[in-house]
Amino acid sequence: MKKKILIVFAHPEATSLTHTMVNTSIETLEEMGHEVILSDLYAMKWKAVFDESDFPKRVNSDRLSFIHESGNAYATQNQSADVVAEQKKLLDADAVILQFPLWWYSTPAILKGWIERVYAFGFAYGYKNGTNEFRFGEGILKGKKALVSVYTGGPQADYSPRGVNGPIEQLLFPLTHGALFYPGMEVLPTHVIHGAAFITPDQVEIEKELWKKRLENLFIEKPIPFREQNGGDYPDRHILKDTVAIGKTGIVAHIAD
Repeated sequence: MKKKILIVFAHPEATSLTHTMVNTSIETLEEMGHEVILSDLYAMKWKAVFDESDFPKRVNSDRLSFIHESGNAYATQNQSADVVAEQKKLLDADAVILQFPLWWYSTPAILKGWIERVYAFGFAYGYKNGTNEFRFGEGILKGKKALVSVYTGGPQADYSPRGVNGPIEQLLFPLTHGALFYPGMEVLPTHVIHGAAFITPDQVEIEKELWKKRLENLFIEKPIPFREQNGGDYPDRHILKDTVAIGKTGIVAHIAD
């Protein structure tokens, strides 16, 4: 069945590994009969800074409250055109793929800025009733798949369970659990290519094949078992009940066994 897949990617260099793998994504998905929607943030010259210019019609000109101004702009259809276009892409897509290099243990700033500006109040948070009732497993993007493809400069050993950088799933928890699972998407395990700065042409070909297999299983692969806020594990919607994840704290407690 034909699906729509949104690819959001961030790298300014056309010969980069990021662009190479994005091209592989496009070719593979289109060969499978899917429709690919692109957001090449650098080519789009995406405005990464979230500021007062995002709100053409302010509610309060004396003090900038991002929640109030964002909510008003979304509710009254007074958002900037670039934000509206990206929100439509998200709503139209059956799956979202983020492709980017790991810069300082996170996404490039331009991708973080995409999230900050596109995820308006009433859209990605404060959904339906302006509260935290519909989040972490529920929300406007519920039912969609999400897959992160990231490229690190360091070797795999640095990101091993006891590696100096820490496991990639823990480093990217704010992205996968926060920005993707928060508004309802089912998030697949992160796809990583390590040592991107030193990769050989032969290794690139191997990585292309591995990535193609991930894409072929995009709609059948099991997601990371993040705990849903309203699934019973968080009685007050904030803290895990005592009988869940006994002896565990931090990130690992919020992922079911």
